[in-house]
Amino acid sequence: MEFKIFTLNCWGIPMVSADRKERMEAIATALANSTYDVVCLQEVWSDADFFLIQEKVKGTLPQSHYFYSGVVGSGVCIFTKHPIIDTHFHKWVINGYVHKVHHGDWFGGKGVALCKIKFHDYIVNVYSTHLHAEYNRKCDEYYSCRIVQAYETAQFIQLTTPGADLVVLAGDLNTEPGDLPYRIMTSLPQLRDSMLEKENVEKFSTNLDLKNSYTPSSLIKKQLPGVRIDYVLFRAGPSTVAILEEYLQPLPELVPNKRFSYSDHEAITSTIIIKKNEIDLSSISLDCRQDVLNDGIEALTKGMISVKGHKIFYWIATLILLTALILTFCFAVPLPGLFHVLRVLLTLAMCYTLVMATLWNMMEYNSLYSTKLAMQVTLRGLEFKS
Repeated sequence: MEFKIFTLNCWGIPMVSADRKERMEAIATALANSTYDVVCLQEVWSDADFFLIQEKVKGTLPQSHYFYSGVVGSGVCIFTKHPIIDTHFHKWVINGYVHKVHHGDWFGGKGVALCKIKFHDYIVNVYSTHLHAEYNRKCDEYYSCRIVQAYETAQFIQLTTPGADLVVLAGDLNTEPGDLPYRIMTSLPQLRDSMLEKENVEKFSTNLDLKNSYTPSSLIKKQLPGVRIDYVLFRAGPSTVAILEEYLQPLPELVPNKRFSYSDHEAITSTIIIKKNEIDLSSISLDCRQDVLNDGIEALTKGMISVKGHKIFYWIATLILLTALILTFCFAVPLPGLFHVLRVLLTLAMCYTLVMATLWNMMEYNSLYSTKLAMQVTLRGLEFKS
C-alpha cells in the first residue's frame, strides 16, 4: 500500500504574515486537488484559516483535527482521507519565555500532536509538531529548550507507538540534520529521514530557500543556501516493512498567477510503501542512542548552569532596583510628579526581575533537570540491554 504524506509550515500569523489570506486560499486549493493520504500543517494560528482549509478540502480530506493549546492555539492541524480513530496532544514542559512577546512561542502552548489513523488494514500513528524557533544560531538562547522538546517528542513517540504498523513524524522541527535535537528525534524512536532514504534525490532547503519570494534579499544577494528544518521521518511497526518510494517538493515556486510563494517554508511530501508479513531490519545502533543521550545530558547540565547564572543576574538586578527605589524616597525633589512616575517604573521593573529570579527561574531549572533525569533513566535502560 502507498501512504502519501504532505507537510508545510503555513506561516499564518494574523496581522504579521505577508499575503496570509491569499496564501491560505492557495494552500487550500492545492490540497483540494491533491491525492495525499495525510496532510500536516503548522503555523495555522487562526481558526478562520483552519475552517477555510477544512471546507475546501472536505471532498478529498474529509477527516481533520486542530490541536488547541496555550493562549493562541498550537498552530498544528492534521487532515486525512482516512478515519481518525484517536488523537492526543502532549504539551511540552518548556516553551520559551513569556516575556519574549516578539517571539511568541510561549503563547502557542506548543507540543507534539498525534492522530491515530485507520489506513485500510493498517494502523498509522501520524505525529506533527513545531519546535521552538532558533532565531540566532551563533548565540542560541533556546538550545536547551529545543533539547527538552526533542527528547519529550522522542519519548512520547516511543510510549505511544505499540500496535502501530507505521509511524510518521512530520513538521517543522527547527533543527538542521546533525544537530543534537535532530539526532534525539531520529535515534531514540529509531525514525528514518525521508530525504536520506531516497537515492539521487535533489538536495534542497525548506526555509530561506533562494527561490522563495519571502527569503530576505540580503541572503539572496550573498547566495547563502537555505536550511533544511522541515521533515518527514518514519519507521515501520514490528510486523511491517516501510520503504520510501518518493520524496519531493510538491508545490511550484510561486502561487499560480501571483508573485509570492505559498509560505516562507517549502512543502515536502513523502510516499511510503508499507507491507505486512515482513521484518524491517533497519534500526539505529544501541551505541548511537547512548551517544545521543550522553550528549543531551551534557548539554542540559550546561543549560542548568546557565539558568543558575540567570538567577544570580536577576537577583542582583532586583537589589539594584530596590536600592534605587529606596533612594527616591530619601531626598526632597523639585519635581515630585516625575519622581512618582519613576517610582512606579522602578517598582514594575523590580517585580519583573523578582519573578524571573524566583518563580520563572525555578520553572525553567526544574524543566531542564526533569528531562536530564529522564534521559539518565533511558540511558540506564539501554545499558541493561547491551
